[in-house]
This record gives sequence, C-alpha cells and structure tokens, in this order.
Amino acid sequence: MTELKIRKRALVVEEIFHEGGPAPDTPLLRGAAIAVITNPFAGRYEPDIQWFMDDLRPLGLDMAKKLAEALGGAERVEGYGKASLVGSAGELEHGALWHAPGGYAMREVLSGTKAIVPSSKKIGGMGARLDVPVTHVNASYVRSHFDSMEIGLNDAPRSDEMLVALVMTTGPRIHSRSGGLDASAIKGEDGLR
Repeated sequence: MTELKIRKRALVVEEIFHEGGPAPDTPLLRGAAIAVITNPFAGRYEPDIQWFMDDLRPLGLDMAKKLAEALGGAERVEGYGKASLVGSAGELEHGALWHAPGGYAMREVLSGTKAIVPSSKKIGGMGARLDVPVTHVNASYVRSHFDSMEIGLNDAPRSDEMLVALVMTTGPRIHSRSGGLDASAIKGEDGLR
C-alpha cells in the first residue's frame, strides 16, 4: 500500500444549449471530474498491482460526489463514463486499475444504477486528449444517451503520472433522433434494456 499522491484536480461542466437545431427547454449538462496522480508503478514492471485499486477508491468516491453536485444533484444524472490516461513511463494495465474504483464510486453516488460504466484508457504524453464514452446509467441500449466527452489537461500526464476521470451527463444528446430504445421504456432488469 502507498499514499495516493494527487498533483492537481479539475472539474469541468459544459452547458449545451443546442447543436444547430431548436434549443431544448433545459440545456444538457455534461461534466468531468479529473485528477492527476503519481503512478506508483512508473518506470518498471510490477506483477502485483491490484492493491492500488484500494488506494483509488476514496478518490473515486470524492470525485463522483463533487461531479454529481456540480450537475445539480445525483437525481439529475442520466449518463456516465470513466477513463484513464497513463503517462509514458507507465503501462496500459495501470490505467485499468481505475475501472473498479471509478465505476463503483459513481454507482454508489447515483445509487441504484444498473448499466455497466463504459470506459476508455490509453498511454499518452502531456497534453494528450482522451474521449470518454457515455451511456445511460440504467440501460446500455438507450441510443439517445450514447455520447462522449473529450477530456485532458495541458500539463498532464507527466511520464510518471496518470490522469483519471469520471464523466456524467444530465440527459440525452441534444436533438437525439436516431431511434432505438427510449429512456421511458427501460425495464431496468439487466443493465441493457
């Protein structure tokens, strides 16, 4: 076990009024909570890395709480996703350690969500950008909520760091009209439909 070292954090909220068509009654909010942390495995191969997920859990929970609050409260959140960006001295598997702490944190804060939390991860240098996939919190097949948010910071990740992120949205894409399962028709049995 090691002490989690956070260099910086950011909280970003986009307020989307339209995508070229008529403005909805309520703008869509799309937000990201980002943390830049030291990668304790940078520069070497370490066979035993799972313990670091326990170190990440409190950070994930704090990020999820702050992000939900920034979007007007957990009850307003309809979409979510997570991602990690590993600096060049790390490996992709280090980014995979964010899956459980990030995903379970959002599920705890949003209580009762059924759908798997989609994710992305990659290796990148300072200023790299990452697209975070988003799906509906209760049914992955709700096409109107298939979305993404590009995230990144100009000075992260350094080679011995990781950038971890959570993304939440308050509704479907603005002007969604691609068909598929409607959010009002979710059965909520399996996280898919």
